[in-house]
Amino acid sequence: MLGPIRGQNPLDTKKSSSYTPPRVKRRRLINAVNPLQPPAEGEELVMLNFLPKILLGMISSLLLALNVIFWCAIVFIFALLKLALPFKPIRVILDHILHGIAANWISCNSGWMRLTQKTRWDVQGLDGLTYRGWYLVNSNHQSWVDIFVLQRLLNRKIPFLKFLIKQELIYVPVIGLAWWALEFPFMRRHSVEYLAKHPEMRGKDLETMRKACAKFSRIPTSIMNFPEGTRFTKAKHDRQGSPYQFLLKPRAGGLALSLSTMGEKFQSLLDVTIVYPDGVPGFWDFLCGRVKRIMVRMQQRPVPKKFIGSDYENDPECRESFQRWLSELWEEKDSRIGQLYVEARSARQVNAVT
Repeated sequence: MLGPIRGQNPLDTKKSSSYTPPRVKRRRLINAVNPLQPPAEGEELVMLNFLPKILLGMISSLLLALNVIFWCAIVFIFALLKLALPFKPIRVILDHILHGIAANWISCNSGWMRLTQKTRWDVQGLDGLTYRGWYLVNSNHQSWVDIFVLQRLLNRKIPFLKFLIKQELIYVPVIGLAWWALEFPFMRRHSVEYLAKHPEMRGKDLETMRKACAKFSRIPTSIMNFPEGTRFTKAKHDRQGSPYQFLLKPRAGGLALSLSTMGEKFQSLLDVTIVYPDGVPGFWDFLCGRVKRIMVRMQQRPVPKKFIGSDYENDPECRESFQRWLSELWEEKDSRIGQLYVEARSARQVNAVT
């Protein structure tokens, strides 16, 4: 039997800094073999991140593109079947199949993310979620990366996420048609000046949302809302005169209509807060693996029953009440973001000292 390492106290049970417990080694080996397996909180899979960032970005872009082409081809086949067989029982079956395909698509996205990125995930609030139910997901919005973050964390934990998309994005090659095939609602954002000249367009977005919600009620679905309506930037914040430090003013229409038309189906309101403590990444930064840390906090809230079936469009009292409720929710989220930045700063200081 080998004795203690020279210079090591045989009574000291603390392992050296280079020691890796067998259990951790086994877990890393499993993760290396199966990169689609979600990691434990804070755990990293280090595989390709030793490459130069520009090369890593090119590899990530290639894997993303191949993943899109492969799964979109399958989505289109079943979408065409839905068009050819417009019978409700068959459409419900095909909807389940399409959601399953989309879940596999997201799993593969998570796979290449884990192969190419060395990101520390600080996530709380995933406990208690169920795949069999409807969720209304509400989140702040800073970057295109937000969508990948939400999909990676919530895939197969809640039903497939569907979110509102700007009408112009339907023309994005391949992926735009995939969003259409998966029945994502496409919305037009009209300015006040445009609506003044074209009053007939007023309420069209809400009508689109109403039709989409009717389709969503067929099978369990999660509706994703970014109430800010656009990604946060300092310029937009200043232009709005936003009363919040880290958020733009929330737009209530989509959220209110979702609650009005489907409120009785929602399992809960899943309130999500996303923070990038080292700076909000651009999409290319994300592909290059430059996102060092992502902090996410999720909280399940009861669906406010007073807004179920309400008439947000035509009832001024309801509209005022809803906007007040959303403003309070936004004030709490703004405070939470500030706290997360403080936590991240404290952690960096501790790491610097140690």
